[in-house]
Amino acid sequence: MKPAACLFATLLAGCAAAPPPVTVLPDDEVSRLMARENVQGLGLAVIARGQVVSVKAYGQRNVERGLPLTPHTVMYGASLTKAAFAYMLLQLVDEGKLDLDASVATLLPQPLPAYTKPDDYADLAGDERWRKLTPRILLTHSTGFANFRWLEPDRKLRFHYDPGARYGYSGEGFYILQLIVERGLGLDTGKEMQRRVFDRFGMRNTSMQWRPDFAANLADGYTQEGKFVPHDERSRTSAAGSMDTTIDDQARLWAGVMRGEELSAASRAMMVKAQLPITSNNQFPTLLPGQVAWPQSLAAGLGVVTFRDRSGPAWFKGGHNDSTGNMVLCLERGQRCVVMLANDVRAERIYPELARRVLGDTDMPWQWEYGWYQP
Repeated sequence: MKPAACLFATLLAGCAAAPPPVTVLPDDEVSRLMARENVQGLGLAVIARGQVVSVKAYGQRNVERGLPLTPHTVMYGASLTKAAFAYMLLQLVDEGKLDLDASVATLLPQPLPAYTKPDDYADLAGDERWRKLTPRILLTHSTGFANFRWLEPDRKLRFHYDPGARYGYSGEGFYILQLIVERGLGLDTGKEMQRRVFDRFGMRNTSMQWRPDFAANLADGYTQEGKFVPHDERSRTSAAGSMDTTIDDQARLWAGVMRGEELSAASRAMMVKAQLPITSNNQFPTLLPGQVAWPQSLAAGLGVVTFRDRSGPAWFKGGHNDSTGNMVLCLERGQRCVVMLANDVRAERIYPELARRVLGDTDMPWQWEYGWYQP
């Protein structure tokens, strides 16, 4: 078989010694799955060999007005923001501007409890464990904080266990990382993300803050009950989750990440390397201890979650709120990914099946990610 023909066949049926193929699903199959769970809108992208193979959009961005969802419709990125931000931080590591294992006590010009804006850390003044926090601990969600302080009964920030001891998902850690970037390094997070990530990957409809031009093609959200939720026009950059984006732009981003563009080989490998074993039963609630020995060797990477798939190393990142369900699942062998964005949280119910149809059987820990999943 000629080389060009073999490359084409790899995507469809596979050549000898080639990684398993990806599958671009027929539109009617996707629509059928969406109808089963009453999913209003879904963006679906497929990546193979680090290149975008397919980008499609289904359903509606606004049901009440009958507006279709397109590949260029602006959707809420939610916590996919964290992984994109981690990618930017690793660029700073490559440039010698950030040490992943340095204490926040040395990375900030003042003690962390001295900062009261934009977030107040005075609650930590009586607990010296804040000095143990490092960018690596913050990126691996092992701070010891609740996901957000407003989930605490008294809405105060506190340590529930020693930093670095175990995994416990926390957006609070990313607020501190942003503080390090802005107060420690004197950089503007939004501008750095735009320059270092969005512009470099050609993501024309992605931003860390609301842009007025987004209004012309914008997705509103839908809850488990089908309730309409208007898109939140976020005026403040948040490393934990303010990214507005499109399925077309996310396909570009994750294809670039798979290729390792803009990072050294060492930093790209470090991002998806198992940094800290995860032993909790589920991702949420975040503070419940667990002793699960996941057969997939589930672990925290830097801004992503890693696991050992039957095909080799793999990783994923989700993004969720009451009216948003996002997922990126990537297999290192063959540089294959499925990227799924939805303006309807009910889409999460069909993600395991969509991923299986696109990538084939995997060992993705859906039960840990979503809790409700039963194979």
